[in-house]
Amino acid sequence: MSDLVIRDAIPADIPALHALIESAYRGEASRAGWTTEADLLDGQRTDPEELAGIIADPDQALLLAWQDHQRVACVRIQRFADGLGYFGMLSVKPTLQAAGFGRRMVAEAEAALAQRFGAVRIRIQVFPQRTELIAWYERLGYVATGEIAPFPYGDLRFGEPRRGDLSFVLFEKALT
Repeated sequence: MSDLVIRDAIPADIPALHALIESAYRGEASRAGWTTEADLLDGQRTDPEELAGIIADPDQALLLAWQDHQRVACVRIQRFADGLGYFGMLSVKPTLQAAGFGRRMVAEAEAALAQRFGAVRIRIQVFPQRTELIAWYERLGYVATGEIAPFPYGDLRFGEPRRGDLSFVLFEKALT
């Protein structure tokens, strides 16, 4: 993984970035990896307009990882108030999952949030049904806050729920 190049996404990256994110989260292609949400949601994970908005926002960025001239992973970072940063939309090409790219992108997100935005704590949110993903984040030092955030039912920009009990559990990690 030493030849992995990570940089901020630019508008020209949006079509390939969108395809990468959708392949990691939705549809049959996502089942090649272990991070699929295909059993929880149908429809889209994001759209090009949302990605363009993230790229244009000075309080956010999409970090994009390249290896051998192909996009292999990405993560969204965002500045919140009072030293709190957020990352989400962590995506790794499904056929490359479990090879260390996700862990590397989390480390890059944490470093970028600290350096760019002065974050001293990082927040993430995960579906409680994703127990294997929660265990992975806990191994990376993330701790449940006890808070739950609602899923935006009715907003198809976030997907079409396959069940009625979706929400997000919040996790945080202090940066040292």
